[in-house]
Amino acid sequence: MDYLLNLLNSSEYSFDVVHDFISDRTRSVRQDLSIQNLVNDQAIHIYEDVIKFHILSHQRLARSCKDSDASSLCYLNTEQLMKCLLSLFDMYHIVHKNDSHSTREAEYYSFFVLLHLGCKTPKMADSLSLWYSQLPASVVRSNEMIFARTILRCYHLGNFKRFFCMIAADASDLQLCLVEPFLNEVRARALMYFNHSGYKLQHHPLTHLSEILMIEELELENLCSICGLEISGSGDTKSFAPKQTSFSLPSSISHSSGLYISREIER
Repeated sequence: MDYLLNLLNSSEYSFDVVHDFISDRTRSVRQDLSIQNLVNDQAIHIYEDVIKFHILSHQRLARSCKDSDASSLCYLNTEQLMKCLLSLFDMYHIVHKNDSHSTREAEYYSFFVLLHLGCKTPKMADSLSLWYSQLPASVVRSNEMIFARTILRCYHLGNFKRFFCMIAADASDLQLCLVEPFLNEVRARALMYFNHSGYKLQHHPLTHLSEILMIEELELENLCSICGLEISGSGDTKSFAPKQTSFSLPSSISHSSGLYISREIER
């Protein structure tokens, strides 16, 4: 697995080619583990590395999504990520009976929660609340799970300032890779809130919003345009008036590079 993960940094071929190669190999490894019915610490470690590969690919593929083929590859990668997580959770449950635990267990459970930020991500049939109740108390009380649950709650409540501040301050490297492709979806939703609030004469300055949403002002201006918001002013005085009826959440949206957050926390 270490050899396959090191191939992610290869510059000899395009990333989609590298991704397909590694994905085929890791799928074969998973099939071998399933056929042999192996559930032990080594098998769990392999699955955790496979999931790490899919998370890193999740970020890299999202950044390069320029056409329908790339978008399909993003979706398939996310689908495989979800399947691997569910299989890993089953393995966690089995080894718990022998009082064995992975040191990375809480973080990997948090990945499943964070995937629910994406509007196009396949969701579980049961509610997350029911799923939480079935987890070990040590996992539910862990910093990783508290972070993921709070992030998801902030998103649904519209507390976008805390959402981005928590990601900048508390996200692990893999958690940041996982949420990065969803950030512009969250920002578009935030723009919807800002557009529906306030008075028509009280404009929202882009400089201030870019600080809240942790995005470059030029990228924010482009996002406003995609959402149908008309920008007025120039330079440091650019802003948009609320109550614009032209606003709409786009069906597809460019993925954020996440560079502003990365610089803030010096990743």
